[in-house]
Parts: sequence; structure tokens; C-alpha cells
Amino acid sequence: QRIAPKLRALATDLQHDAIPKERFHEHDAASPLPRAYQWADGSAYVNHVALVRQARGAEMPDSFWHDPLIYQGGSDSFLAPRDPIPLGDPAWGCDMEAEVVVVTDDVPMGISAEEARNSILLVGLTNDVSLRGLIPGELAKGFGFFQSKPASAFSPVFVTPDALGSCWDGGKLHGALCVDLNGQSLGRADAGVDMTFDFGQLIAHAAKTRNLSAGTIIGSGTVSNRDADGGPGKPIAQGGLGYSCLAEVRTVETIQSGQAATPFMQPGDTVRIWMEDERHHPIFGVIEQEVIAI
Repeated sequence: QRIAPKLRALATDLQHDAIPKERFHEHDAASPLPRAYQWADGSAYVNHVALVRQARGAEMPDSFWHDPLIYQGGSDSFLAPRDPIPLGDPAWGCDMEAEVVVVTDDVPMGISAEEARNSILLVGLTNDVSLRGLIPGELAKGFGFFQSKPASAFSPVFVTPDALGSCWDGGKLHGALCVDLNGQSLGRADAGVDMTFDFGQLIAHAAKTRNLSAGTIIGSGTVSNRDADGGPGKPIAQGGLGYSCLAEVRTVETIQSGQAATPFMQPGDTVRIWMEDERHHPIFGVIEQEVIAI
């Protein structure tokens, strides 16, 4: 509340050349929030969860369609948009997860989904890095993610909802979330389609038993679209919208042929994540990262 009016005044001065200015280079940008009081990631695209469980032969609980999934990630340190992804062991199964995020104002406990939509101050993107090889063992303990969810990277720029125009409907971001792997198109899924829970619902779910501090980041989970015929999404090369993570690629391969063929990311692989406006300019800048061995 104190800083936003000053930033708006500064933006107006910049637009009217009222103060000295220099060009902004997103390559030099750190994460918009280098750390946060809270980073809570949901799984709003239930299609993604359904496909993963189908590949495992696991039943899909009906509650998943009306009770959001969410976990609390590490928020003490985020990767910059072009920082490398450190990988200790390729067997850990390094995967990207291209997602939409929002940053909230102070949110009171027990807020409704409708009221929660008014608490959204900023919108951006993330690469929520996952180590797929470590996830089953952690979940088997019944105590959630920790080692399998290392530091996430966020887009160079977070944008106010009013600047997004028709792309933002109050609870969902509409548009193709672009994901390239090693320079090849992997995903162009529409973030506004197949989102079972919008951000108002995710925020209300997170605030059911606690207040959320201003600066809380809430993630959508991996953006995922079903195919036009209702089946699993198809690769871009086959006329589909592709995928926002490799786990979903492998899941579809398993469903269709009985086994996964696509490997997870290895040292030297690069991932690029962005979303374009109607002029084909990146709205939030670009997340571009290389996996490195440590």
C-alpha cells in the first residue's frame, strides 16, 4: 500500500520522459522477489494429475475435482530467471514445470474465493523444478515434498493484473504458455483452459486455516491441456499443444505404448519458458536455464 503509489508515479514519469532513464535488460534481472514469506504451489490443472495417476494405474479420488492440492515450497532463496539449474545426480530425474503464479496482498484466514481474487497484486511465471526420481520415495513417507522440490525460478518481470488486459479474467491467465527444450518446441498449452481451480479458489484454500502475508506467492501447478477430442494432449509435431513438463510427456508415452521413452533433463540441456502478447513480445520476460552438474 505504501510503495505501489510511488511506483505508479515513477512509471508515469518514465512514460513522459520526466526523469532520466535507461533501457531495462531482462538478462540482468534477478527474481522479482529473491525470497518470499511464503511460496505455496497448487495443482490446479487436474488433467495433469489424472494423467499421472492413469499411467501408474492408480485410482483418481473424486475429491481431487473439488478440493485443491497444494504444497508449501522453499521460499528462502529463488533462482534468477537465467540462473543454471544445479543437479547433483542425473538419476534424480530433473524436470521443468512451467506454471503461472500470483503474488497476494495480506489475506485473512477464511476468505472466500471471490474476495481472494481481489487480493491478487501481481502475475508472473515460474519454472518449478522437480526431481521426479526422488518424489515417489518422499511421498511414500506420507510427509510431502522436500528434497524433490529444489529452488524454483521466476520470470524476470511480474505484471499487475490491470496491465494484462483481456488476458486476465480476475482469476485465470489466458494465453499460450511457451516451453522450449533445447531449442525445440515442447509446449504451447493455454493457461486459461482446463484450469479446474482458479487463483481465487487456490488462495482461499491456502487461507482456510491461516492468514497469508503480503508477498505470498501462489502457483497454479503445471499447465496442462487435454486434446480437442478429450484424450491426453498431443505433441506439437502432431498438431497438439504439447506439454509443460517432461513427466506429462512420459505419462502419455506410458499410456499409449506401455513405457516412457523421453528422458528427463541432463546436464547441458536448456529450457526456455515465456508467454507472448498480441504483438508477440514476452509479457513477463523469459526464463531461460541450463542444467549443470554439481
